[in-house]
Amino acid sequence: MGRVQRLAAICAWLASVAPAAEPVWEALRAPDAVVLLRHSFAPGSFDPPSARLDDCSSQRNLDETGRAQARRIGEAFRENGIAVGDILSSPRCRCLDTARLAFGRAQAWEMLHGALNDTELRQRQLAEIKKVIATHRNRLPLVLVTHGSVISDLTGLNIRMGELVVLRRTANGSYAVAAQLYLN
Repeated sequence: MGRVQRLAAICAWLASVAPAAEPVWEALRAPDAVVLLRHSFAPGSFDPPSARLDDCSSQRNLDETGRAQARRIGEAFRENGIAVGDILSSPRCRCLDTARLAFGRAQAWEMLHGALNDTELRQRQLAEIKKVIATHRNRLPLVLVTHGSVISDLTGLNIRMGELVVLRRTANGSYAVAAQLYLN
């Protein structure tokens, strides 16, 4: 790829990212905002069958790229003056690590764990998550750090590791996707 082609590719990428980033910060300043954050980059696709919640070494974890990505997320929030309220996370280490690296804290919440192979459990978890979102009122943004399948179930979106979706309360009291942001 020549120099001009590289420059054109960078400009195209910047043009695709820049417009999307501005509404994110505006959406996060609105009352009742909720952030759905998929954990940062963790190589692979699933935990091994022997993975245990009480043993991070048995799970799929963030690599250095994922840890740096999580730190960039937190930096972007701070640079844009966005303070956050409660931070709930899947108990998987890659989610807890993402939350702690980005925001300095996290509270593990089993409902964000997901349940790919158990439809009944999955529906109960989604109902509990929706209840927490629905009762979030007039506070700093609520941050939920979880897995792609949970975010997809809540929004219908398939997002990348490290991508976030901002939900805002609509006039009728429900929540809708207001913005998305991916920091590579």
